[in-house]
Amino acid sequence: MMLKTICLGVAAALGVAAEANGIFMLWSPEAWYLAVPGVTTTGPFNQHFVRDIGLIFLFVGTAFLAGAFLPGLRVILWTTPTLWLWGHALFHFWEVAVGICGPSVLARDFPAVTFPALVGTVLTLWAIQSARAAESARTSL
Repeated sequence: MMLKTICLGVAAALGVAAEANGIFMLWSPEAWYLAVPGVTTTGPFNQHFVRDIGLIFLFVGTAFLAGAFLPGLRVILWTTPTLWLWGHALFHFWEVAVGICGPSVLARDFPAVTFPALVGTVLTLWAIQSARAAESARTSL
């Protein structure tokens, strides 16, 4: 029961963080561009691009928050944004691999890029295990 509480709390925190980031990106894209470490080194400011990604972060946040409250949909609601988060993280690794950025970028970006993907993975694996246990309990009755 404690693990469930922790997982739901972490999912809610991840959801709120993604929502806040998405709102910031939509509300004030230039301020977001200037405020986030390293973003200015990735290319010139593009308001349309920042807002597009802001929408994605709103979807990611909404999915994690909804999954915290909808156990029957939790696996799909957490798997989908986790896949995007991993795509985002792997893109950052690819930029280092092809020489666009130096390896130090991975450490700088870890808290906001790779760590959320890892958290999403742990949450998704817990949701899968929890759904299987619930199904097993239903079928053994």
